Amino acid sequence: MTRIASPVGMIERRGDLLRHVADTIEAGHEYEVDEYVVGMPFNMDGSEGTQVKITRDFANKLAERSGKPVHEWDERLSSKAADIHLAEAGLTMKKRKARRDALAAQIILQTFLDAGRSAGDEVTSYE
Repeated sequence: MTRIASPVGMIERRGDLLRHVADTIEAGHEYEVDEYVVGMPFNMDGSEGTQVKITRDFANKLAERSGKPVHEWDERLSSKAADIHLAEAGLTMKKRKARRDALAAQIILQTFLDAGRSAGDEVTSYE
């Protein structure tokens, strides 16, 4: 089976992100969500900084609130890869900036899918 990640929108980081994501789930969003993948911002040497702890806390709370599996996935260099793709597309700096986060998220999800991951695989997951 081939799975392709595609961005469907962005959630602005305003207020309570967990609440916004959970409200979207509970409102019967048009996309059926079976699992979540959360990009983990590890340091380049693989160590965990403050932001990993904050992100892991969010992943745990999302799993509790949604009742669905939430997987951690390494997001290192996803923004750099997005920058390279956007530069190759010949976009202006303003247009690149507007699309960078969505493309980086797509790259994170696609690498997760390409690795053949699902709820039963060896990945740090919260259920």
